[in-house]
Amino acid sequence: MSLMKISWRALAIFVLPCLILYLCIVFVPILISIYYSFYDWNGIGEAHFVGISNYIEMLTKDKVFWPSFMRTIWYAVFSMIQIPVALLLAVWLRRYVKKPNFLVSSYFLPVILSVVVIGQLWKNIYNPASMGGLLNNILISVGLEEWSKAWLSDPDVAIFAVIFVSLWQYLGYHLLIQFTGIQNIPTEIYEAARIDGAEGWKSDKYITFPLVVPVFKISLVLAIIGSLKTLDMVLVMTGGGPGNATQVISSHMYKITFLSMEYGYGSTISVFLIVACLLSTLLLNGLFKKSEDAIQ
Repeated sequence: MSLMKISWRALAIFVLPCLILYLCIVFVPILISIYYSFYDWNGIGEAHFVGISNYIEMLTKDKVFWPSFMRTIWYAVFSMIQIPVALLLAVWLRRYVKKPNFLVSSYFLPVILSVVVIGQLWKNIYNPASMGGLLNNILISVGLEEWSKAWLSDPDVAIFAVIFVSLWQYLGYHLLIQFTGIQNIPTEIYEAARIDGAEGWKSDKYITFPLVVPVFKISLVLAIIGSLKTLDMVLVMTGGGPGNATQVISSHMYKITFLSMEYGYGSTISVFLIVACLLSTLLLNGLFKKSEDAIQ
């Protein structure tokens, strides 16, 4: 059916309810956060207008904010490294495994598990050897006792231990996206390339990787946005500790808003996070635009 033959009334009936719901769930809270970011408010009493004082405090006076932001950047960087790994693994599964669906489903299993379950599982793995920590006991058993650490209590390595768990959990998610994208490439293209002598790595270089760029971009955007707003894994595993060594932007915002009851200042941090996610998406779209235009 041609879209032009559908009346605007019919379109409104089907589209407007979902659009209104989306606006109420997404855009209205964003506008409310922007509004309260200019106020000093504890969430209960009267709000007092303070202008851009909250933003000045966030950027110049908050000693936790910038370290938290840098840890969030580390989260995003490692999430980007995860995507090529998922792509190469998807290529390997497609090429060498006859029935890869079971393996893809197995990799995806951690994604559907609760973050609380994942966090508690890895907290036990990271425990000291005296408390039965699996990782430290393995290191000791293979003669690498000097590598054993209090993984979640050492400020120098705690954030990287948490990041690794997040990457482990969501690798299967990005593997599924990449694998599905590769599966949708017509086999006729590979057969034609094989006739011309392009097989193995050469076919992946000139066929698979260029054609999977749009899917790769989607996976990359989801990974970066997800890492920028990560909260649950940090709260479950460390609560932002030791000290503030694993505090990220979202957990810092949660602490300020719901534990310190500074809703105005917490809204300021949330606005910063929204802008960071928006800029990241625009930047990635710009970087991938040329590649997509070349493919088309």
